Amino acid sequence: MVRPIVDAGTDESSWRAWPAPAGWPVLTLDERVRAVPPLVVAPHPDDEVLGVGGLVAMLAGGVEIAVVTDGEASHPDSTVHSRAALAAIRRAETVTACALLGVAPTAIDHLGHPDGRVDEGALVEALTGRLRPGRWCVTTWRGDGHPDHEAVGRAAEVACRRTGATLLEFPVWTWHWARPDHPDVPWHRARRIDLTGAARSAKLAAVDAFRSQVLPLGPAPADAAILPPHVLARFARPYETVFVP
Repeated sequence: MVRPIVDAGTDESSWRAWPAPAGWPVLTLDERVRAVPPLVVAPHPDDEVLGVGGLVAMLAGGVEIAVVTDGEASHPDSTVHSRAALAAIRRAETVTACALLGVAPTAIDHLGHPDGRVDEGALVEALTGRLRPGRWCVTTWRGDGHPDHEAVGRAAEVACRRTGATLLEFPVWTWHWARPDHPDVPWHRARRIDLTGAARSAKLAAVDAFRSQVLPLGPAPADAAILPPHVLARFARPYETVFVP
């Protein structure tokens, strides 16, 4: 269900005070996972870092990343950058950020779908060709509230059913519109990824590499930061969350 991402959303202090995550099972990162590098699928440049940057770092870069769009619509009325310029900036930021997590540029695939108009059928085919039984496909939750996040999650679910891959979904904007114990969120499927200190530090550095998103592009309201401090606080936790099948 697409939801309006407006106002400040649920404050991080509410999530930090919620006791439920302490009781979620911890996701196991065993040798089977390391033997078959997971495929992380990001709707936009930065989703892979916000959602599972710590996981990527703990796998020592042993992942492949597919970025579905170039995120050129993040500032649709920008007075500073054209959409083409912003797409190029965000692609470069992805390479810089992923390098901080140990991911080489050759392990990043930019699929080039239009931001806001993901072609689900084409994406299903692209992901099906990359997946196989038992491989993790890690992407945004189908109920995350953002249309691109949900479209990518749906496409990944179909590709996983076709191939026998394992779908792991992570929330991004859910932390904004939901609240602890929100009935529309499948908390019963939640697993916790406890981050090492090094992985958490690498993730924070990688998030900061997306300068076009964490800082204003310019003084005009249309160029405001997409990820201001109160949003970034949700991704500085000592753990990450995924929903298992």
